[in-house]
Amino acid sequence: MRSPTGKPLYLPPVRANAGLRVAYNARLEALVEEMNHSLLYWIGAAWKKNEPEVARLALDASPARNLLDVIRRLAARWQKRFDELAPDLARWFAVSAQQRSDAALKASLRKAGFTVRFKMSRATNDALQASIGENVGLIKSIPSEYLTQVQGAVMRSVQQGRNLGELAAELENHYGVTRRRAALISRDQNNKLTAVISRTRQQELGITQARWVHSTAGKVPRPSHLKASRERVVFSLADGWYDPDEGKRIWPGELINCRCTAAPIIPGFR
Repeated sequence: MRSPTGKPLYLPPVRANAGLRVAYNARLEALVEEMNHSLLYWIGAAWKKNEPEVARLALDASPARNLLDVIRRLAARWQKRFDELAPDLARWFAVSAQQRSDAALKASLRKAGFTVRFKMSRATNDALQASIGENVGLIKSIPSEYLTQVQGAVMRSVQQGRNLGELAAELENHYGVTRRRAALISRDQNNKLTAVISRTRQQELGITQARWVHSTAGKVPRPSHLKASRERVVFSLADGWYDPDEGKRIWPGELINCRCTAAPIIPGFR
């Protein structure tokens, strides 16, 4: 692919689709909220059933063991639920991101005077399958971390003689942390997969270079990324750009919470 003007042509970067991020986050958050409501209800019921004994008994006493048994049953149930839903949810997200990324790149190329048709190449499929696998693992990790925190909170409440209201407040805090983690997963994975698919497609078209573009969206930008964007750094799509702060070569959107993108360069005639 060559620029019709004979000079290098800079295409706008393909940005992660905001609507998909919102939709993915909504699905993750709905699961987290359902899990949280379930735990609050059943732990609260078990706590009330064993009051006031639970506040003054040792951890090896019957009421404390009953609470622990309830938590373990709930943990097994919700881990299984997330494990079962993870593959389909991850696949839906990955395919949706690939389709939106392809559509955005096609529109950009069409505006520049090029018409292309994308097929599911081996490289694109490899990127897609890798993303599905990564997202399956991330989705499964959500209840694992949250349930461990919940169990610890309940046991500390028993040891310290807290009441149910104090326990509920701590559980609400853990719920907030889990919701924020789900939001991070949806945002970060949306950026990553969009960047990978776009880069793969561009290389398939013969595009070998791109210019680093900082998103300016993050509250705490990486100084090296901001500098690269200001200096209009051009990097190889195959090798990436050497980030001095990381001490290695990277691509836009690769690092966690990186929202940078790449403006592909269609070469001119030489």
